[in-house]
Amino acid sequence: MTRVTIDPATDILGLIDVQPTFMPGGELPVADGAAVVAPINRLLEGPFQHAFATQDWHPPGHISFASSHPGRAPYDEIAVAYGPQTLWPDHAMQESANASLHPGIAQARIAVVVRKGTFRHIDSYSAFFENDRTTATGLNGWLRERGFRRLFLCGLATDFCVAWSAEDAAGLGYDTYVIEDASRGIRLPGPGNRTTLELSRERLIERGVRFLTSADLI
Repeated sequence: MTRVTIDPATDILGLIDVQPTFMPGGELPVADGAAVVAPINRLLEGPFQHAFATQDWHPPGHISFASSHPGRAPYDEIAVAYGPQTLWPDHAMQESANASLHPGIAQARIAVVVRKGTFRHIDSYSAFFENDRTTATGLNGWLRERGFRRLFLCGLATDFCVAWSAEDAAGLGYDTYVIEDASRGIRLPGPGNRTTLELSRERLIERGVRFLTSADLI
């Protein structure tokens, strides 16, 4: 990919769920998840003057927890009022240490933190909307008020919260990029012997989202 020059006035880095709960030793570990911290810090200390972050922030008994549905196991899928819901191990529990932003992240340039999945009855992958696709988090309004037009997203996991955030960002009219070396995926099995990582990447490319690495950014 052609190298991209960062404009501090209109470009912002988005850290999606860079939390210990999604890293090895956490409740819902993404393989190699802790490896995103170093490239993210290089971006925060380098080309980007502005950043936002999201946190999964779940109450006890959250609808996405397999433990909330007797007889169900993690990674089962059920139907709920807003559509299909993948069930997960209990994770990102409000006020727990593992639900905080990773302590190794350089936070000086993170201007706002959006907590999502705070309602017991609805899950939230995207930085912009709950999973009913209509309940807004408020992030879009903040970005518009600040004049940001290009979003560079990274974090955990590429095929779920990063992908849903990127899809919504593109749908809202932002030029949207996913920084692949600063993200990691879960890779659940999907239709046609393809993983959720492969399927989400195809879906995002169809919607105009571009993929790059931190080395492509100036």
